[in-house]
Amino acid sequence: MRNRAATLLWRAGIAAALVCGIGLLPWLTRTDPAFTVLKARSAERDPDPAVLADIRAQLGLDNGPFYFLAKWLRGDAGRSWISGDEVMPAVLQALGASLLLMAVALAVGAVTAALICARTLWLGARRRLDGRRAGGSGSAVLAALPEFLTASVLATVVGVQLGWLPALGWYGPRWTILPALALGLPAGAVLGRLLDDLLPGAFAEPWALAAAARGLPGRSIARQAIRRCLPGLLPNTGLFAVGLTGGAVAVEQIFDIPGLGRTTLQAALAQDLPVLQAGTLALVLLAAAAAGLAALAGRLLIGPALRDGALPSLHGPKPPARALQPFAYGGLLALVIALGLPRDPLALDTGERLQPPSLQHPFGTDGLGRDVLARVGHGALDTLLLALAISAAALLTGVLLGLLPRVSGPLVDTIVALPPVLVALLVTAVVGGGPATPALAVGTVAWAPLAAHTSALLRQERAALHITATRGLGADSWYLLRHELLPAVLPPVIRHALLRLPGVALALASLTFLGLGAQPPTPEWGLLLAENQPYAERAPWAVLAPATALALLGALAVTAAGGVRLPRRNRRAPMETPQQQPRTKELVGAG
Repeated sequence: MRNRAATLLWRAGIAAALVCGIGLLPWLTRTDPAFTVLKARSAERDPDPAVLADIRAQLGLDNGPFYFLAKWLRGDAGRSWISGDEVMPAVLQALGASLLLMAVALAVGAVTAALICARTLWLGARRRLDGRRAGGSGSAVLAALPEFLTASVLATVVGVQLGWLPALGWYGPRWTILPALALGLPAGAVLGRLLDDLLPGAFAEPWALAAAARGLPGRSIARQAIRRCLPGLLPNTGLFAVGLTGGAVAVEQIFDIPGLGRTTLQAALAQDLPVLQAGTLALVLLAAAAAGLAALAGRLLIGPALRDGALPSLHGPKPPARALQPFAYGGLLALVIALGLPRDPLALDTGERLQPPSLQHPFGTDGLGRDVLARVGHGALDTLLLALAISAAALLTGVLLGLLPRVSGPLVDTIVALPPVLVALLVTAVVGGGPATPALAVGTVAWAPLAAHTSALLRQERAALHITATRGLGADSWYLLRHELLPAVLPPVIRHALLRLPGVALALASLTFLGLGAQPPTPEWGLLLAENQPYAERAPWAVLAPATALALLGALAVTAAGGVRLPRRNRRAPMETPQQQPRTKELVGAG
């Protein structure tokens, strides 16, 4: 009971600190909040001192931040600084739109994950699974698809050219399909790969072998295998749900959806403090609710076995994965970079604008006549190195904090509620803009899924039978962590980190797409997508080239992740101290 109360206090303290930090945003920025509000209200109005002073008096800016924090403590969300409307009705309406979009996107993600795992389930139910994950690199391509690019293609092709579904607006269920596809396909691909990584271990457990020997139907065994693996994925599923609600900013912008992510972003850009605080608080509460539901579902699925320490381990030794695919994808990506580096990425030739691929320009040219292959090759250095550095730091941070779930749990719930775009704006407000802003923003949130995954897997592994037996033979906590827990948990978490490597690159690209990252003429992949998207219909090669590079990065990351293994020592009694030897002899004699 004390632990739960401490966790609740810790969670409430983090949420309060976040809301108070956002409340200080107008006073942390290097621009006059009154000037920003004036430009948001009327961009053409002259910002003379009298007008700015009048705005400060209207909003109460001269009273300082504690005046607004006191209003929040009294439960007064206030009125929008831009429109003058009540804040809560607008935020609740935006939350409703985002929740509907999130529900449909999760349905799309569930179908996508089921298709990715279908072959593994079919082979496992028929006892033909050799331990290799059956999911192919197609899921890697799906996971590496930029959401904003997918949204743009769906809106242009399906919505405008074919006219099958509406492309803009938010007026009914039909308007949710295209944005849900843009959000659900990459999320489902990541969840499908994570589930596909655990299923072979579930099918190799004694209960599955006994069920098959008794002649139980393969469908029942497969269903129970999914149930066995879900608790390790539920925390990340909750993170995806929150991310699909608050992190769908680019998709909401493209499809003109009045969702919570877009509303919060617009409030942050305009420094509309009441709307920004209310939107952030709604995202934090949603994250806490998703984490609570995930924990409850995990207890319902395997609660007694988890409590009694009666679980087998899902992370036994696996046969080596196929080694050719990573070299093939890596070779293709290296070839593209090697061919692009000798070329000049900044050379302009307006007479060669939007030229199709040719021998002179294998990837064609962009809207300014620059060689796309050169820009993809040079942009790879910035994109890949930065994504690798952020992923490595996120993996280390996630594993270390995942070992302390009581500390990291509330942090994860709060961090994941913040879209990277909002974090980028907060970082910009505190430290100023610059090329490091996207890296700081993405790095701030990238560790959270890995910490949640580490905590979930450790919780299950601690309940494994071999851990209980080893502890009974006198092993201390440090021995168990080094020789049993970490060797079992690190490989799937490292594979998860590699699986998210394209997502880190995509997050950097999304910030660039929204104007918060690299600036022209830098040939960063996200900037290439943003610059060339207006020409996607006339010159699709200018968009497909960086998108294909991102897809190759995703395929390389996923296929390389399949080969991540750590050597597992034969399970035996730990090295004994003289004080432990009599206890071990007593146990052996009793056996």
